Amino acid sequence: MTGIGVYVSNMEDKLLCPGDYCTADEYWAMILSNVIILQKNFRRWLAKRYVKQLKEDKEKRLEWERLEEVRKKKEKEERIQREYARRINPKTKADFERLLHCLEKWRKEEMERIDSTLTGAERKAAMCMLLDQETELLSAIERHKNEANYDNRSTRIMSFLEKAAAPKVWQAHDGKLTYMDTPFTIRAKELRDIYNSINMKYLTQDERLDVLLTLKHTVKEHDCKLTQEIMELIDREADLLMRGVKESNLTGLRKRICTLFLQYIKTPTFNPEAAKFLKVPQDSEALRKNINYCHSCGCYLPSTDFFITTNSRNAGRCRRCQRIENEGRQREDHTYYRVMLKALHKSEEAMQDDSTLCYLLQENDLRYLVENIWSNQSVLSAWNDPYDLVLCRWNKHQEWSPWNSILLTHDEAEAHKKLFSLEEGYGHVFIHKVTQKHNFARNYFSRLPSMAEALRKTIESRDAKSAGGASVVGHAAPKVQKV
Repeated sequence: MTGIGVYVSNMEDKLLCPGDYCTADEYWAMILSNVIILQKNFRRWLAKRYVKQLKEDKEKRLEWERLEEVRKKKEKEERIQREYARRINPKTKADFERLLHCLEKWRKEEMERIDSTLTGAERKAAMCMLLDQETELLSAIERHKNEANYDNRSTRIMSFLEKAAAPKVWQAHDGKLTYMDTPFTIRAKELRDIYNSINMKYLTQDERLDVLLTLKHTVKEHDCKLTQEIMELIDREADLLMRGVKESNLTGLRKRICTLFLQYIKTPTFNPEAAKFLKVPQDSEALRKNINYCHSCGCYLPSTDFFITTNSRNAGRCRRCQRIENEGRQREDHTYYRVMLKALHKSEEAMQDDSTLCYLLQENDLRYLVENIWSNQSVLSAWNDPYDLVLCRWNKHQEWSPWNSILLTHDEAEAHKKLFSLEEGYGHVFIHKVTQKHNFARNYFSRLPSMAEALRKTIESRDAKSAGGASVVGHAAPKVQKV
């Protein structure tokens, strides 16, 4: 302020007017209202982000469902195409089993149609016509089978030659593979190359004579009736070639040479490596072990040629006799159960807990389990497409067995494996239903000695756990000693 002897400039002074007075309550109320506004906007942002995430998840889910539907549809179409190709051009035993099963299904449908629509002489005439059609179809199937056997014969021969000529292989500690050729495998390679050479077509006369000369020098190393016959045929073909005989007239002679040389290759005396791949062992002592008698065909065959089921008491009939009977009478198709059994083996191998009971089952045993115990459908959704069904463990912490299994679809099985507790995932009624089916399976499959032993161990372990008394914090309660 300006005074006597003091001058204070007022150029920068400001004029202030008092405003409304704000109490403490009003101040905190204003702060609260501003905080509420901030919270509202923040929660709105969170809600918008959550809704956006839900929309994205929904779109991803719908896209995944669409892709899954397309994938399943594509797999089904491919499976139908494969089935159609197998019926049109059967090659394997499973293909012919499938074809005969379809023929039997068609015959039963035709018989039902005839029985429901015709009577008297018309019915007899229709049945005779049906029999003629079935006979024609069976003869056509047999022709296809002969052609398939002829085509598969060369494949089997080449597979045998490749296996015999393959080098020894073993894996080192660092994962690298080591290949080693032995004198026996080298000999097998030489014989394989000669066999491929004599089967080559469109060779000139000089090239064919060189091949025959190489073959003659090879078989000349051993003097026996077989090698003498091969050399006689070689000399005969060489003489005919020098005389200018057409190759079309030498087809039979060349087939005889190939057949005899293949017999030469399969003889362990001339090709020691072939002894490992022959069905009939060369040691006479080995023939006295694991040999059973087939009462149907009257042949003595190794145990691997017999089909043993869980309730078998003896070897019974061999696989060939059972296959012939199936083709002539039942005409059943075990393709579904064979695929299901392979999938079961693969899933149990992935568990890596030394599960062994699944390897004791055969196709007939699995068929009984699926048809009689689980009624050919998923126990959850009642889906009955056999290609979509799979057997998995009921309790994933225990070894798979017929009394610890459940039949589900692939998607249901994947969801079932993720369950931590069966009680949390299923209700008491459903668990009781599955337990009842397990009891039926236990009563049937316990006839097999190995399964009976596994069942006994399971019961003993369960009794041991129940006899341990109640537990407190994971420790067994001490037993009270009687005085």
